[in-house]
Amino acid sequence: MKKGFFKYYIGIFSLILVVLPSCNELDLAPTNKFTDLNYWTSPEKASAVLSMAYSQMFGANYFFANERLSDNLYEGRGNTDEKIITSGQADAALGRFANEWRNCYEGIKTCHTFLENIDRVGGLDETLKGRMIAEARFIRASLFFRLTTHYGDVPLFKANLSLQEANTIARTPKADVIDFVRKELNEIVTILPTRQHYSASDNGRITKGAVMMLLARTYLYENDWANVASVSEKIMNGEYGQYALFPSYPGLFLPENEYNSEVILDMGYTLNLRTWGEFYDAIPISVGGRINAFAPTQELVDDYIMKNGKAIHETGSGYNEDNPYSNRDPRFAATIVYHEYKWIKGNGTSSTIYIKPGSSKEAGASNLDEYAGPGQNSTGTGYYLRKYFDPTAPASLQAGLNLILMRYADVLLMYAEAKNELGQMNEEIWNKTIKPIRQRAGFTDASALNYPGTDLRNIIRRERRCELAVEGLRLFDIRRWKTIETVMNGNPHGAKFAANNTQLIQLDMRRFNKDRDYLFAVPQSQRDINPNLTQNNGY
Repeated sequence: MKKGFFKYYIGIFSLILVVLPSCNELDLAPTNKFTDLNYWTSPEKASAVLSMAYSQMFGANYFFANERLSDNLYEGRGNTDEKIITSGQADAALGRFANEWRNCYEGIKTCHTFLENIDRVGGLDETLKGRMIAEARFIRASLFFRLTTHYGDVPLFKANLSLQEANTIARTPKADVIDFVRKELNEIVTILPTRQHYSASDNGRITKGAVMMLLARTYLYENDWANVASVSEKIMNGEYGQYALFPSYPGLFLPENEYNSEVILDMGYTLNLRTWGEFYDAIPISVGGRINAFAPTQELVDDYIMKNGKAIHETGSGYNEDNPYSNRDPRFAATIVYHEYKWIKGNGTSSTIYIKPGSSKEAGASNLDEYAGPGQNSTGTGYYLRKYFDPTAPASLQAGLNLILMRYADVLLMYAEAKNELGQMNEEIWNKTIKPIRQRAGFTDASALNYPGTDLRNIIRRERRCELAVEGLRLFDIRRWKTIETVMNGNPHGAKFAANNTQLIQLDMRRFNKDRDYLFAVPQSQRDINPNLTQNNGY
C-alpha cells in the first residue's frame, strides 16, 4: 500500500495547528508560541496546514452517517442524531446540525488561513505554490457546496472574518453559493495537474479529475442534465486525466488496491495515525464485531437484480423466496452479509454466518449473529455489512483503509442518467456506461448486459443504488429525485425472520416532511450568537 502526500503529513498537522491564532494586541509576534507572523517559515509547515485542510474536507463519521439518513441502512440501537432525523423529530438544537455546520466552517477557516499566509513562505517553488493554493480553493469550494446542499442559504465569505463580522453575517442565497463554487472550480482546473502528472508520493492530492467531478455533482444535484452530460463526457474522454473501471468490484475496496485506476478522490487513512472504526458496529459479532448499530434494509436487498438482469419480482427472473440470495447481482455478496454467508477472513479462511433465528443451533455454531429482535446486540434487520471491511485492521477494527469519495463508475452513471433524462439514451451510450459497469461486477448473461430499451429510468436508478451502496451518496440521490418523500415515510423492513420466520421484520416508523426535511436546520446555537441568521422553514 503506497502512502501518498496526505498520509505522510497526517501525523504532522496535529502537532502544529494548535499554533495559528493571530496576535490582536501587538504587531510583534511573541517568541513563546506560533502565530501567523512566525509560523510560515518553511514549505513543510505550509504543507502541514494544507494537510489539515484535507483532513477537514470530510470524514468517515459523515461518510456512513449520510448513508444512515437514507433507505439503505437502518439503525437498530440507541437514539442517534440520524435516527432522530429519520423519525421526523429533529429540531434546531440537534447535534448533527450544529456539528456539520461547525466542522465545515472550521475547514473553511483553515483554507482561509492557508490562503492568507502562503505568500509569507520563502523558498517555495512558484508552480508548487500555485498548485497548493488551487488545492486549498478546491477544499473550500467543496465545503461550501456541502453546506449549501444541507442547509440551503449559508454565509459565504472569501477571507477570515473578525469576531464582529462572524456574529453579524447573514445567509447568502444558495444560488450565489453554487455560483461561487462553480467559478472556483472552473478557475482552478486550469492550474491543477491530472493524476498522471503526479508521482506515487503525491497519491491522494486533488487533481483536475476531482475538480471536474465535483463540478458535475453541482449540476447533478440540481438536475441540470445538459451540464451533467457535458462535464461527465469530458471526463470520460480523458480531458482531465485517464480513469478506468478497476477489474474487481470487491477488490476496489481493499487496502492493497488504494489509488487504483478508478479512484478520482478519496479520504486518506493509515494505521496508527488516522483511522476510522465505524465497522466495529456493522459486521457480524462472530467475526470481530462489537454490537450491531446499523445494518442494510430489506428494501436495499430487494433492489439487487438477478444475474439474468431482471428485478426479483419481474416475470422470468427466477427468484426463489425460499432461496432468496441465490443467483443475485454479484455486488450483493460483495456488499451485504446475509444468512449462511461465507465470510472470508483476512487469512483466507472462511466461516458461515448464521442469522436466521434458531439456525446456529442446528449447525452446532455460535448464535452471536442471529437476529434476536429489536434493540439487541445482533443485527436489527437480519443483515450485516461487508463492503469496506478492512481485513488488515486490528481487533478493534480501527481501519487504515481509504474511503473513496469519487470514482469513475459514478461518472459513467451520471452520464447515463443525464443522457436518459435528456431523451438521448441509446444502445451506444448503454454500452459505454451501464454495460461495462455490470461486466466488471461479474454479470455474464446477455440479458443483463444488452441494452433493454425500456424502463430505463428505473434501471439506471437501481444501478446507482447497487453500485454505490454504502458510499454515502444515496441520500443525495433520493433528495434530487424527490423519492425521499416516499421511501423515508413508513416502516422499513428486515429479512423474513419475524413471526417464526414467516414475516418480514417491521422496523421503526420513519417520517419525512416534504415542507421541512429537504434541508437541515440552521443550528440554534449559531442563531443565538448571530441574530442575522434566519431559519429554514418548519424548524
